Amino acid sequence: MVEVTYVIVEHDGGWAYKVGAVFSEPYPTRDRALAAARRAAAEQRTPGRTEVISYEDENGKWHEETAAGNDRPNTSIVDKT
Repeated sequence: MVEVTYVIVEHDGGWAYKVGAVFSEPYPTRDRALAAARRAAAEQRTPGRTEVISYEDENGKWHEETAAGNDRPNTSIVDKT
């Protein structure tokens, strides 16, 4: 099972959550960033519909695959403050 971790960090003059190398928008307080991370993590776990998706990889090659709507990751939140 895939694990997605949301990390609360200071960013761009405020607070944000970070997943891998990607930052959310900045929030004025740590608590607001934490609340946003909780919402995003919950949405990430919510089952959806099974659909066919197309995407381009880093080499410019297109792929098509079926994404199962019930194949959701585990999520966690780390607040390093």
